Amino acid sequence: MSGPTPYIHFQGTAREALSFYADVFGGATQLHTFAEFSRTDGPADAVAHGYLEDAPIALFASDVAGEQPAFRAQGLMLSLLGTAEAATMRGWFARLAETGKVVDDLQKRPWGTFDGQVIDRYGLHWLIGFKDDAGA
Repeated sequence: MSGPTPYIHFQGTAREALSFYADVFGGATQLHTFAEFSRTDGPADAVAHGYLEDAPIALFASDVAGEQPAFRAQGLMLSLLGTAEAATMRGWFARLAETGKVVDDLQKRPWGTFDGQVIDRYGLHWLIGFKDDAGA
């Protein structure tokens, strides 16, 4: 693995969020509970550490513990530029937008590539971009 990998702290929704991302991007989830790690600073069935496995996108997550703050960001996007074929990227954008918010429609830009921005249902802001030689 190279480069930074996001590690998101969710407010009790890490299992649900990671399952959603595995469904969107492909792959599977690996989840470890607080009980498995002998942690008593949160519910026994809460996710102490989880991640996407065999997926084209690297992402780690956990549920918050104790007074730990949950994920919140401004001025930050997770950038997926040229990560997959155009059709796959379009599908990712559509899935992330489901019950999320499109910030900037996926569209062809004056410089010739496509991109758009979406904030998904868990509050992650994604920039999806790709070159599509087929056109629209």
